[in-house]
Amino acid sequence: MSETALRTGRLAFVTPRYGPGVVGGSEAVSKEAAHGLAARGYEVDILTTCARDHYTWANEFPPGDSREGGVTVRRFPTMPGNELAGWVRLQGRVLEEQELTDAEELAWVNGRFRVPDLYLHLAASAREYDAIVFSPYLFWSTLYCTDIAPERTILMPCLHDEPYSRLRAVRAALAGAAAVWFLSEPEHQLAHRLAPLPAEHPVIGAAVDVPARYDVAGFCERHHVERPFVLYAGRREEAKGWQQVLGAFGAAVLRHGAPFDLVTIGVGDPSVPEALEHRVIDLGYLEPEEVPNAFAAAAAYLQPSANESFSRTIMEAWLAGTLVLANRASDVVTWHCERSGAGLVYSDELELGQYLSFVAAAPKVAGELAAKGREYVLANYRWPCVLDAMEASLGCLL
Repeated sequence: MSETALRTGRLAFVTPRYGPGVVGGSEAVSKEAAHGLAARGYEVDILTTCARDHYTWANEFPPGDSREGGVTVRRFPTMPGNELAGWVRLQGRVLEEQELTDAEELAWVNGRFRVPDLYLHLAASAREYDAIVFSPYLFWSTLYCTDIAPERTILMPCLHDEPYSRLRAVRAALAGAAAVWFLSEPEHQLAHRLAPLPAEHPVIGAAVDVPARYDVAGFCERHHVERPFVLYAGRREEAKGWQQVLGAFGAAVLRHGAPFDLVTIGVGDPSVPEALEHRVIDLGYLEPEEVPNAFAAAAAYLQPSANESFSRTIMEAWLAGTLVLANRASDVVTWHCERSGAGLVYSDELELGQYLSFVAAAPKVAGELAAKGREYVLANYRWPCVLDAMEASLGCLL
């Protein structure tokens, strides 16, 4: 199918968060895919909550319908979980991989937030959609709602190899959907280890937009960045490896004299140790048009997260010509680095410190490695190719 071919059909993308200030890979893929398919002629609704923050799930956006860039956004208010103390106990057992009963799993799914009006909308209107795409796998909006119309359900799980993925509710969602879309081959292989999959389960990939230009000097001037730096982009939380970044960067600076600052962009409390405060520059949430400049200005990009299904940030780094230093614990990121030859994977803080020393000592060689990454992204992860794969899969349902 060509990029300009127009199709007909009504689709819904169900994502727990959508809108300005929302940081998350699955949310970004859902948004961009929805808008891309709308541009090809599909009628697309985005069904989401009024929440912006994935910790509190507080209702910050107004409920109701709006029209945004060719898609209809329908927002539904969240309701708090049933009993926080009970959920915390269950959360601990999940993380320790203790088996829960069906009733306990249900209590865990309901424990953080619920969106009953979203459920009622889908229950009443599911047959008006030709396909309903749910993402990511972990939240109430997916685990509670995929049973409403399984024959029309496409699950884009954004799976991670983590205790949550081994819940029976996740297995049922993977097995019960009409189709499952994967963003990478390692994610696909993980799913096969977790559940029986429907016949239609392609690796569709994901994509990032290619910036027309980068403004390195302007970025550094606007944000008062004066020394060479390495970059971290994303949520500052333990699940994404933020504490590991601080530990490894601190070791490289304090023990080995690494000549870099650490610039961090994203959401969450950075909690920088006092000993590193003069070397860490926290810029917080950046507007989307400024983010590519941060990647281009960096000497290297740090990706410490073991929980990735695609990792759009490493693609953004490679497009900007920036070397990636990534956590070997992530099968997905290791797979990308090995395929592209544009990233170095580390096993511990010592190895990461050694790579930082390499980047400082041999910036030209680091740049030559990173150049392979741009070629890799342009060859494999452009939106026309991803949308073509989505349309081919939709053809099995429509």
